[in-house]
Amino acid sequence: MDRPIPDIELETMLLGRRMNPGTSRRREGSALDRYSAYVLLSRIRDEGPMSIGQLSDAFGLDASTLNRQTAAMRRVGLVERIPDPDGGIARKFRITEEGRRRLELERLGNIAGLNQVFEHWPDEDIAEFAAYLRRFNVDIERMEGRSWPRAVDSRQAG
Repeated sequence: MDRPIPDIELETMLLGRRMNPGTSRRREGSALDRYSAYVLLSRIRDEGPMSIGQLSDAFGLDASTLNRQTAAMRRVGLVERIPDPDGGIARKFRITEEGRRRLELERLGNIAGLNQVFEHWPDEDIAEFAAYLRRFNVDIERMEGRSWPRAVDSRQAG
């Protein structure tokens, strides 16, 4: 039996297209850019204050890209630069209360949208789909050598 890898390639490409704000309409009221502020804030929320070097390691992005993205987030009050809480030399970025508030609003909006998509799916199909997505992402993270810090139960994360 042929493995349906080409089908998966097509479906992940289409999913990525729908998740990219540049190619699909941004949800009304969306405050955060999905591929910079939303993901960076999520990581800082999950891991705690992070330096540019730590963000670079976590995302595989160069420092200049991260400097631009964090500067934009600082300008609108989503993060602040602080001395390293562990006494290191590098300054770190910490999410502000405004950043937490806007991240949570965005997250709740994303969840509401997904609830609409899954409205007619049985609970067991949703659970199975979530398990496969997690497995897929964890295997990619393993190959890249960059894992995402996950809560034991992601429904309680945040």
